[in-house]
Amino acid sequence: MHTNIVTRHASHPDDVKGYDTQKLRDHFLLENIFQDDQITGVYTTFDRLIVGGIAPVSKALELETVDQLKAEYFLERRELGIINVGAPTLVTVDGTDHKLNTKEALYVGKGVKEVIFNPSAEGKALLYFNSAPAHKAYPTKKVGLEDAEKVELGSLENSNHRIINKLIVNSVVESCQLQMGMTELKPGSVWNTMPAHTHDRRMEAYFYFDLADDATVCHYMGQPQETRHIWMTNHQAVISPAWSIHAGSGTSNYTFIWGMAGENLDYGDMDKVAPVDMK
Repeated sequence: MHTNIVTRHASHPDDVKGYDTQKLRDHFLLENIFQDDQITGVYTTFDRLIVGGIAPVSKALELETVDQLKAEYFLERRELGIINVGAPTLVTVDGTDHKLNTKEALYVGKGVKEVIFNPSAEGKALLYFNSAPAHKAYPTKKVGLEDAEKVELGSLENSNHRIINKLIVNSVVESCQLQMGMTELKPGSVWNTMPAHTHDRRMEAYFYFDLADDATVCHYMGQPQETRHIWMTNHQAVISPAWSIHAGSGTSNYTFIWGMAGENLDYGDMDKVAPVDMK
């Protein structure tokens, strides 16, 4: 078996107030998300999202069911979103090949029985994925950057000039509850999702990449008046509960993938928090 998915349980915000640095990292940080010829990840009881990485190097990897699902196959009751952060590669979905270039996405709906991730002939394939429970089957769909709904926000003066690429959202792809996208910070900008917000009806996960080996991002989480931080490096992900803000500042510009699951597909459903009100 080439799949290793571990379970992390939801945490109450009052409990998290007492976490030290290591406990905070143990509960929310995914450090070694890409391992050669493995599918690795976390099944979190926050909205039952699975967050993980796939690195087919010397062989193709099939999406296997895992014990947490108690399902005949992985997508029996789930949907899947994939974004390629490595070299161009092929993902085979029930016998049909889909070529994913760097920073392109693929949505795979409930009921698909076979998903195969193939090694790249052009380098190392690195596929980041999110999976959420699904109640209806929607078609598989590839989404390139030219297909994304793009939003430009922020400014260089405020160190947060960024382009949001909405890849798997209901204006681009039909899905049950999964949403994914990618935000690219412009050179000279280091702040993401600032002003910060929470959304009680959805949890979220962030994956940071396009960082040099000596660069880092300080990811901020916690209740707006009880914030915490986690220092992160390239190719690491973090779980963000519905009660938590999710923002970051880096030692350089970077790119991150956001994924959400929960009550609705309303991208704008959020409760904004003014920076001066955070503590």
